[in-house]
Amino acid sequence: MKIVIVGAGDVGSHLAKMLRAASNDVTVIDSDASRLERLTATTDIAAVCGNPTSIATLQQAGTGTCDLLIAVYPMVDQEVNIVSALLAKSLGAATVTARIRGEEFLSSENKLRFKEMGLDLMFYPSKIVADEIIDNLSHSYASETFDFAHGKLQMTTFKIEEESPLLEMKLGEFTSLEETDDSRFRIIAIARGEATIIPRFDTKFQYHDLVYAISLRESSDTLMKLFGQNASPVRNVMILGGSSIAEIVARTIGKNGFSVKIIEVDRERCLELSESVGEYASILHGDGRNSDLLLDEGIRECDAFVALTESDETNVLACLAARKFGVDRTIAEVENLEYIHLAEDLGIDTIINKKLVTAGRIFKFTLSGKARTVRYMAGTSAEILEYTAAAGSRITKSALKDAKFPANAIIGGIIRGNDALIAIGDTRIEAYDRVVVFAMPETVREVDEFFVHD
Repeated sequence: MKIVIVGAGDVGSHLAKMLRAASNDVTVIDSDASRLERLTATTDIAAVCGNPTSIATLQQAGTGTCDLLIAVYPMVDQEVNIVSALLAKSLGAATVTARIRGEEFLSSENKLRFKEMGLDLMFYPSKIVADEIIDNLSHSYASETFDFAHGKLQMTTFKIEEESPLLEMKLGEFTSLEETDDSRFRIIAIARGEATIIPRFDTKFQYHDLVYAISLRESSDTLMKLFGQNASPVRNVMILGGSSIAEIVARTIGKNGFSVKIIEVDRERCLELSESVGEYASILHGDGRNSDLLLDEGIRECDAFVALTESDETNVLACLAARKFGVDRTIAEVENLEYIHLAEDLGIDTIINKKLVTAGRIFKFTLSGKARTVRYMAGTSAEILEYTAAAGSRITKSALKDAKFPANAIIGGIIRGNDALIAIGDTRIEAYDRVVVFAMPETVREVDEFFVHD
């Protein structure tokens, strides 16, 4: 696939590396030659230095014949990305998408308006990340979660700690426990250090493993019990940092009856937040790195602590302090990909990364069109994909145990009409089933071929 990326900032560079690794033909446009030089030094892509809203620059980059244009120009008004994408569409780009920096354009009416103009997708990373945090806080257990089909299937992450009843247990032993039932949930992957493992029956759960399980909604409590975790509903939330993500989270959960406090060090931003979300949250001016301040504001009574400052280090350390004060659930925004494993090893429950969130939204455009959802999980190199099985596709022609599905991928669950099913060896995928797949990056293209018409 021929892909043009507008912008060589953090997100654009991450996308360029990821999409080039998947054997796409990638060209990046940026007016800053130094950003392009840093990217081309490590990634085999074509670079065009120029104004992203210049027709001549867009033509030089080959947008007239590209399959996908992604406008993620850094540190500019959202209009630059929108104009660049619309110009590329008019020049002949097949699909165009643009990052925006506000919620205004995401209403159904405005999305339709831009769709009619030629903009296929607008995405607001802060809104996507906020939705993930809200979803996590809405579940009653301290694990990373992801829902499919409005929660009929749930993907949950559990950490194996020293007191875990599963420590050193083999997967085969786990599946033979009296409480387990392979029609209700399935272990689909394990993140261990830098490695991601598709588990087999002889795979042992080890200390600090992140275990990914998919379950039916009604089986989540049983799964939680097996992993030695207890329900801990969240109603009292403290947020460090008054970012746009914090604003969206506070407004949404505040409307749903949560008690919310936002601590922000910048006085002017506090005033803005008081006007925008003061109805739903208490806005406190102060430095959240100060433990005395956290104690004075009642951190010991909080059910969850969410760190959303611009500093990864501050977010990680603040979550560790919250843990020390007895907070059950901690969530940290960590934008440096190299810090993610470290943060997880330190015991932070959920890591949020805008680059990974954005990459998932974009990557599905490079697949067959049968992929409804693509998600990158923090702490693992694998991807979670939701496919719709085409009539006559390879995946529908035999039971899963006979399908010769790629070794580095696993089918976890199926949505069939109004029913949710956990996939086992005898399961047969039917046409138009929605299928949840956990796959390593090098296997995604091969997996994709199983779901298109043969």
